[in-house]
Amino acid sequence: MDYFAQQLINGLVLGSIYGLIAIGYTMVYGIVGMINFAHGDIFMIGGFTALITFLILVSIGLSAVPLILLIMLVVSMAITAVYGWAVERIAYRPLRQSFRLAPLLSAIGMSFVLSNFSQVTQGAQVKPIPPLITGGYTLHDSGNFAVQLSNVKIVVVVTTVVLLAIFSYIVARTRFGRDMRACEQDQTMAALLGVDVDRTISMTFVMGAALAAVAGMMYLLYYGLVDFFMGFVAGIKAFTAAVLGGIGSLPGAMLGGLAIGLIETFWSAYFSIQYKDVAAFSILIVVLIFMPTGLLGRPEVEKV
Repeated sequence: MDYFAQQLINGLVLGSIYGLIAIGYTMVYGIVGMINFAHGDIFMIGGFTALITFLILVSIGLSAVPLILLIMLVVSMAITAVYGWAVERIAYRPLRQSFRLAPLLSAIGMSFVLSNFSQVTQGAQVKPIPPLITGGYTLHDSGNFAVQLSNVKIVVVVTTVVLLAIFSYIVARTRFGRDMRACEQDQTMAALLGVDVDRTISMTFVMGAALAAVAGMMYLLYYGLVDFFMGFVAGIKAFTAAVLGGIGSLPGAMLGGLAIGLIETFWSAYFSIQYKDVAAFSILIVVLIFMPTGLLGRPEVEKV
């Protein structure tokens, strides 16, 4: 039972990271109806930006860990948001009225550009970082196995919950959120009613990129490393999480992320770790057979 509890904690932490990335996928799809396949690499850029910021702060003699973490978070979100804005302006806006596959291919191209840019500028080696958040709690110790809850896991989960609450409030209660929902329903009518569609779409990409930056920093703190290829794997899994939870639903994206994280963790713990990805995608297929819109998705209503 203790081993199960430990894997449950690990799965929730991993799922929280997937969920943060998945929210960016589902926000973009909700407005433009297309998948931003460069989003996983935006997550990777966020991780590298946090690492570079940490190295700069340490080199100038800053040693206060809370201040270092705060500056890493702010800088990572700001710079990664610029990347998200650039992806929208370069890969999506010029092709928005083109056939549907054009922006998809353009986003895949941007993904290769970002990953190769990181490989060339940062190298192909894994970049480690010393533990910044140490310590933790022993929840239960049976003598043979102890259930551990580290402080970095608490930080990851709490950060995820807070950000989900903030962005859910923005979408549901603010003027920008109303503009987003209007563009999701009908961009032409939204424009006729005074909504700046281009600005709304750009800000959606910016917000999604900022969330991916937070996920990249949480990944860096949790695993203690980043590399140029991590965006591809995490991006595919986060996209799977968004589809599983119901593409277009913020709570669904987080629920899907938690589900993927728990499936991977428990499968790795009790079965063969080599097949954890197979298990996650197999369960996705089964769910979509019986629930084509995902766990919390809504059927798409055809506009006439």
